[in-house]
Amino acid sequence: MTIPGRPYRVALVQSTCAPRPEANVAAAAARVGEAARRGADVVCLQELFRTPYFCQTESTAAFDLAERIPGPTTAALARAARRHRVVVIAPVFERRAAGLFHNSAVVIDADGSIAGIYRKMHIPDDPGYYEKFYFAPGDLGFPAFDTRAGRIAVLICWDQWYPEAARLAALRGASLLVYPTAIGWHPHERATLGDTQREAWRTVQRGHAVANGVFVAAVNRVGHETPPDGGPGIHFWGSSFLAGPQGEILAEAPDDREALLLGTVDPAQIERVRRAWPFLRDRRIDAYGDILSRFLDGPTRHPPPRHRSRKRRK
Repeated sequence: MTIPGRPYRVALVQSTCAPRPEANVAAAAARVGEAARRGADVVCLQELFRTPYFCQTESTAAFDLAERIPGPTTAALARAARRHRVVVIAPVFERRAAGLFHNSAVVIDADGSIAGIYRKMHIPDDPGYYEKFYFAPGDLGFPAFDTRAGRIAVLICWDQWYPEAARLAALRGASLLVYPTAIGWHPHERATLGDTQREAWRTVQRGHAVANGVFVAAVNRVGHETPPDGGPGIHFWGSSFLAGPQGEILAEAPDDREALLLGTVDPAQIERVRRAWPFLRDRRIDAYGDILSRFLDGPTRHPPPRHRSRKRRK
């Protein structure tokens, strides 16, 4: 069998967040070095890792946390990537222009160069997750980026729930879909809904791995964060994981502490699984036009049957 690429090691950095952005960037750079020493080829950081999760409230002052790409955070992590010869996936609160901001992730190659940028496409607006106040929806689509390790696609948090996003990224040849994440429980819901919510989160992403025959990594923050003006806050549930192309959990972090999680992505396994489960071969791309509709009102209307005309015999 022709091997479509060498195996590579992925490290997921599950962290709590300090109040000062500079401290979080320095800690992330240190974890990049630690991951490299443990054999990682790719190091993935969590969504908006540079700060506590400020989207719990709506505050124009929080826009001061944004930065350009390239900027100070990408410069610091590019130095770490180049020094340790690893690919780094660095989520950034991107200031694109005055009044225009994105929730983005920068893929930094092992030589320190920027391989690509992804801007979060699906933006939530829920109690404690007021992201529409801060972020414009992404406009770069669902790309995959060639890196020294392999071809990787990045999607961000709320994107996790959309099979269309995973499919389009996989169709561009990614061997790994990475989901930097900031998700957790509202404290008053944890006792009654906590297990159900987290299992739904795990299940839908494992489904993306199965449906597309790819590896999926979710890297989440951990710890209890409260907004500056008080309130119950969010208990981020950690539980970062790496799943294989049959949905199998290859590595998983705890829900209550920091962790550096490592696992292996083997493109040869993608080849084997897709030969047995050829979902991409059997897709009916001629029949999916309705997927572009917001919703399909009314009953399904089937076209009338076509009857063959019979020629009269003379």
